[in-house]
Formats: sequence, C-alpha cells, structure tokens
Amino acid sequence: MPEHDRQRPRPLAHRRARGTRTALAALAAVLLLGACTQTGTARPPAAAPAASPLPTTSPTPAGTLLVADFGADTVTFVDPDKGSFGSVPVGRAPYGLAVGADGRAWVATAEGVAVVDTRTRTRTARIPYRTTGTGPVTGGEYRGGGMGIALSPDGAHAYVGVNVPGTTGVLEVIDTATARVSAVVPVGRRPFDVDVSRDGSEVYVTGHDSFDVTVVPTGSLRPRRIEVAPYGTEGGLGSWLKPHYAAVRPTDGKLLLPFEGERLAVVDPRTGSTTIEKLTADTHQHGTTVTSDGRLLVVGTGAVEPGKGKGPSLTVRSPDGAERVYPLEGPHEDVAVSRDGRTAYVTGGYTRDGYWNGITVVDLDGGSSHRLAAGSRPLGIAVL
Repeated sequence: MPEHDRQRPRPLAHRRARGTRTALAALAAVLLLGACTQTGTARPPAAAPAASPLPTTSPTPAGTLLVADFGADTVTFVDPDKGSFGSVPVGRAPYGLAVGADGRAWVATAEGVAVVDTRTRTRTARIPYRTTGTGPVTGGEYRGGGMGIALSPDGAHAYVGVNVPGTTGVLEVIDTATARVSAVVPVGRRPFDVDVSRDGSEVYVTGHDSFDVTVVPTGSLRPRRIEVAPYGTEGGLGSWLKPHYAAVRPTDGKLLLPFEGERLAVVDPRTGSTTIEKLTADTHQHGTTVTSDGRLLVVGTGAVEPGKGKGPSLTVRSPDGAERVYPLEGPHEDVAVSRDGRTAYVTGGYTRDGYWNGITVVDLDGGSSHRLAAGSRPLGIAVL
C-alpha cells in the first residue's frame, strides 16, 4: 500500500470495526487468564489432539497353535503356554486344516473351505464345494463336507477330501491364487486324511470306510486305488480295523498307516505294495505326524472294547523302530509337533464319544504332560 494512503484518517466504520476486534481480543485474554491450573498458573494454549489410530489386532506370535473346533463353527488360536486367546468363525463343524508359508490357513468345514489370515486372525473367504449330495450342513462324525486337507509344497493348491454320505468321496482341488475349485477327483469313502508327497507330484487320500489310499498324480489327476487292510475287510462299514490317518516318511516317501497299536502298514505309493511292521501300544489309533528327524507320532484313543487293549496314549516311534508309549488322559484325535521337535500337541476332540475341549502338551524328551484348555472339541491342529 502506498505510504500516503496509510497516513490518511480511517473512516468511522473502519475505526468501529477495529474497536470491536480490540474488545474481543481483550475478552479472549481475560478468558485465557481464567483458565488456570489449581496452583493459579496460566495454562498454555492446548495443541490440537492427534488423531487416534483405529483399533488393530496385534500380529499372531510365531509358535501359536491353531485348532479346528469341530464342536463349534470356529478355529481357535492357542498360546502353547497360556491357552486360548481368540477364535474366528469359519463354518459348521471344521475338521482338518493346513497352513501355508504365507500365513493363510485352509480349513475344511461342512459348508466349504474357509481361508483365514492367521496373522490378523480374520476370515478372508469361504469357498463352496463343487460336489453336490453332501447332505444338509450338520455336525457329527458322519457329516458331509470337507475332512482331510493339505497344501502343495509351493502353496499353489489346496487339496480337500470331501465326504459324500452314503457313497464314495471326492478330492477337490483348489487354486489358492483364485480361491476357486479347479478340479474334482473320485476317491474312497469318508476321506479322513489327505497328504502330499514331498515333491508335490502326488496326493494321497485315506479312505476310512473303503479300506484304501487313493493316489492322485497332480499332473494327470488320474486316481489309483491301493487297498490297505492288514486285518482284512471283514465287517465292512461296521469294522473298527480301518485306516484313519497317514504320514509320509521323509526318507523314502512311503506312507505310514498305524492300526490298533499293533500293526504299521508301510505302503509304497509307486508300486502299491504294503509291508507290515510291529507296533506296541495296543490301542485304537488315529492321528499321525512325522518330525523332521523321522520320528513317527501316533495318537491312541483307547481300547476298542473294554478289556481288549490299553488306554489312550501317544506313541513316539524312532526310524529304527524303537518305541516309547506315553499314556494320555482320555481320548484324543490329532497331533502336531513344535518346530524344535521337542513338544507334541495332541487334540482332545476325538471324532467319536468321549472328547474334551483342550490339548495335551507332551514333552517328547521326558514324557511328562499337562492339559491346556483350547477350543471346542478340537480336531485338526497346526503350529504357526
């Protein structure tokens, strides 16, 4: 503004406006002086509060256990020292689960395969089965829908065994990138377990009610049946002497299927031949896993009939055939092992009667164990 303009007398209206602003400034000063602490010291003007971050879920720690709650519609996250700390709804009667290197869990339920981000503990998808005829969505041992499930070594495919009540089951192949079923392959009845070869070239489906393992090459998807019946098939659907779970032996890729704590069927998936080795637990057996050093862990559920066999147990079998049998309190179903191979986690869900809501933690070096409350009738289990 030119100097001579600034020296001219202000108009009356302008002087009144300036006076009003001066009065307002004085009033603000009085109010500020009144805003004092209890000691009478003037409080400086407060800065604008920072925006509060939205609530977030803390990342899931490594070593956390994840269990499928067959008695509910959830999977539960379990601190191996303290117990459960969170659950995620996945669908009715979840059975098996598998966790990939990317942190996604694939959970076989009666309604479809749920996908759970284990790092944020959220369900991101549920993939419906392509197979029809699985019956109404229910619970219980004979319910239709997904049972065993496994991932390919590269994580590109999930393989889920789907039970179709009253007839043979199917293997549904899921493309994990698109979260869609890409193929359906016929397999045996009630596919309790699904395993994958170390190189990812074959999938093995254990048919509980058909006394078999179906070998499915991942290239051709042409199934090949191998009967696994060390006691024979007498009794059919009513027999107790049927395969339940298998493990892939790391040294040679052969399948290990325990029966009754008496016989271990060693199946060569290439030739279809089976040899029998001796087991010593003398108990009805279900879940299996293999440690990185080749030890076979087998869950014993108890005697088939009172007085005919021993109680629940966990068998730890070394590659040379030596066994240690650790007693368990009550029936159990499946087992996972810690990364260091020193601790086993055995789920108490059991597919038949007598289940309980928790995990038995077993020290594999000394055999001591303790119970940990976890989930609702937990079956499948994985260590994150």
